[in-house]
Amino acid sequence: MTATAPIHPLLVPDAATDHVLGPATARLTLVEYGDFECPSCGQAHPAVKILRDRFGSQVRFVFRHFPLREVHPHAELAAEAAEAAGAQGQFWAFHDLLFAHQQHLGAAHLQSYAEQLGLDIPRFENELRDHVYLQRVQEQMQGAVALRVRATPTFFLNGEFCDVSFGLAHLQQRIEKALGAA
Repeated sequence: MTATAPIHPLLVPDAATDHVLGPATARLTLVEYGDFECPSCGQAHPAVKILRDRFGSQVRFVFRHFPLREVHPHAELAAEAAEAAGAQGQFWAFHDLLFAHQQHLGAAHLQSYAEQLGLDIPRFENELRDHVYLQRVQEQMQGAVALRVRATPTFFLNGEFCDVSFGLAHLQQRIEKALGAA
């Protein structure tokens, strides 16, 4: 991985639409395309949290939606709900609740999670009913398709695909190597 390699424009975080943890000055940017109903994403979630804790401000983390609607019938609505929660400043808390309760992503469950977080429930319900955030979710999906994302989770570290099909230890090694080289 070279520090001067250009990063695909779709992998540059957008402050207006992306959910980002970590400073813009971080040495590395990790982008995940995920699906709240995907068991592999659920397994990766705690590992990503450990990596974020371990590398702190050296790594900026971006989560983007790639609901696999054909196999995960609740994933797209869950992504919309996370965006609705994000509009009320609670994306990451809602994100964590969805991964903690992957088997319970029906509309009633989503409302229950919104209530747990103290969201404005009428606003949340209206935004879900009107699919206010569906376009954003679909735009992230289109971006993923353009990047040839086929499965979840898919990670890009500083714009380069990182294969985690054999576990997230490879991702940790790539981060450590990139930080050592930078």
